[in-house]
This record gives sequence, C-alpha cells and structure tokens, in this order.
Amino acid sequence: MALKRKLVPQSVYRRQLAARLRELREASGLTLTEVSEQIEVNQGSLSRIETGERGTTPVLVRALLDCYAVTDTELRDDILDLVRADKEQQKPWWRKYSTVLTPTRYDGYLALEAGAVALANYQPLLVPGLLQTEDYARAVIAQMRPDLGADQVDALVKVRMERQESRLSGERPAELRAVLDEGVLHRVIGSPGVMRQQFERLAQVGEQPNVTIQLLPFALGAHPGLYGPFVILTFPQPTAPLVWLENPNNSVYLESQSDVQNYTDTFDQLRASALSPAETLTRLIRTAEELEP
Repeated sequence: MALKRKLVPQSVYRRQLAARLRELREASGLTLTEVSEQIEVNQGSLSRIETGERGTTPVLVRALLDCYAVTDTELRDDILDLVRADKEQQKPWWRKYSTVLTPTRYDGYLALEAGAVALANYQPLLVPGLLQTEDYARAVIAQMRPDLGADQVDALVKVRMERQESRLSGERPAELRAVLDEGVLHRVIGSPGVMRQQFERLAQVGEQPNVTIQLLPFALGAHPGLYGPFVILTFPQPTAPLVWLENPNNSVYLESQSDVQNYTDTFDQLRASALSPAETLTRLIRTAEELEP
C-alpha cells in the first residue's frame, strides 16, 4: 500500500510536470547523471524535480528541454505553462487561514481538492464538508476539535464555505458524487433546526447538474464501506487519481493504481446498493419536513 504523509501534497501541475520531464529525459536516452553534467545542476535536485518533490523555474526547464533536444514549440509552451501553473497554485486562496489550517493538516487536502475535476466521497458519519451548511459545519468542527478556540472554529467554517463556492459553483466546478449512510440522517448535529436546514440544503444542491447524492439505507446491512469514509480525487489527464483518507493527526493519500482501483470498486458497489438520486432527494425532503423549523 502506497502511503504518503506529506503535509502539502504536490500540486496537480507539478505532478504532471514531473512526469513529462521524466518521460522526455528517458526518451532522449540520457541518465540523470549525464543531464546533471551537461547543464551543471545538482543531480539530487533534478531527481526531486522528476519526482515532484520540488518545483522548478522556467529557466531551468528551458535548459532541460534543450538538453533533451525538444524543439516542438507547442510542446515546450505546454510544459512551461505547467511550471507557471504550479507557481500559481503555491498561492492558494486558503493561505490567509494558514495559522489554523497548518496545525490541523487540512491544507494538504485543500491543495488536492483545488485541482480535482471530480470527487467521489463516501461518508458514513457526517454530511461531507462540501455539502454542509454553515451552522452544521460550525457544530461539527467545534465538537470534533475541542482544542480550538472560537476564532479558529470560525476560520475553519469560513474555509469550508469558500471551498463550496470554489469547487461546486466556481468558474470550473468539480463533479461531486456523494454516498451517505442513512446514519447521517439520524445523528443530530447542533439541533433539529440545524438538521432541517442541512437536509434542505442537500436537497437543493442535489439538483445541481454537477452534484449527485445517494443514500445508503440501513436495510442493506453489512457492506464494503464499513471500513470508513474516503474521497477519490480525479485530476486532468495525465495526472492519475488518488484516494484521501482523513485521520485526526496524520491524514494520508494513496496513489498506487491498485489502491485507487480497490476504492473505486468499493465506491461503485456502494452507489449500486444505494437509493437512486431521485429517491434520495425525496427521502431528504421528507426527513426535513418531519423536523422542527
């Protein structure tokens, strides 16, 4: 199992850049040692660029492309665009919340989510963050993180709301497929009024063309999702998808093809066993109506 415990994973663009540069070097027949000698750059630095562990500059990339005899103007421009895009992704909108995000190891996930084109989220315990109302989010964060002060909780709630705007309603909204366990409907977070608003929110967002919500009924009994929640993130080609597993102290992401495929198969099974999106919305509306305003 490929476990990565980096606080801030490589940006989507850096991962693409690393793969392209490695492919071009291998196609040229040159070793890292030979490239290092030709352009007079430390071999260790070149290796970290090819693994995505560090970024680079347009000047160095041009030197590498010259070394690899890459003359195609369009290809050179595409690769240089990846360098610039990686630089821009190092200045994310959530940086202003860094004092509260870094200790919670939350910014690592945000870096991944920001570059994803599709998200498959299984959640057996809570409404996923991208679908939470402000009041529900505040109640969840305050109870799960009693070590945080009120100001820190408020900051994390603001991050959650901005995530929703950016990922579900922004210029390039992601596709979200969420499967929730029926237990989510019965666990009262905050108050019955908060839950009513939350279910109304789910019913409303579930009608967006880029959002699909399905409910996994208790009647199903045991199922493959009993191991716990997970998120599968899909990125623009050629970047491979990965799986995010959130833990209190050391959240991890899995990127081996076998791990991702196992979770993808599990998610497909859960979707097939869950109520249809239309049935789920009907259930959400009915549950909301049964709760106090």
